[in-house]
Amino acid sequence: MVARIYKPTRTAMQSGNARTKLWVLDYEPEQPRLVEPLMGYTSSGDMKSQLRLRFDTKEEAVAYAERHGIAYQLQEPQEAARRRMAYSDNFSFRRIGQWTH
Repeated sequence: MVARIYKPTRTAMQSGNARTKLWVLDYEPEQPRLVEPLMGYTSSGDMKSQLRLRFDTKEEAVAYAERHGIAYQLQEPQEAARRRMAYSDNFSFRRIGQWTH
């Protein structure tokens, strides 16, 4: 069973960086999900797919996986390129683009 170690990204509904500071270890599913015929629920016999471990650092997560003999894939986070801009730049004479109301 292969595990994935990654640092979660923020969701589209978040404006801040909440819940993105910890590293997460998730197991990849071994079995496909099945649709229960009567009610239509999805289910799986794979109990490790429900397990999610959180670590403070990447090194702790890797050490845990190696200590327990878990094969893992490490995904490094990609930092977002942000351009710093002041509010007053919206009203600058050097502003590129038309000013509309």
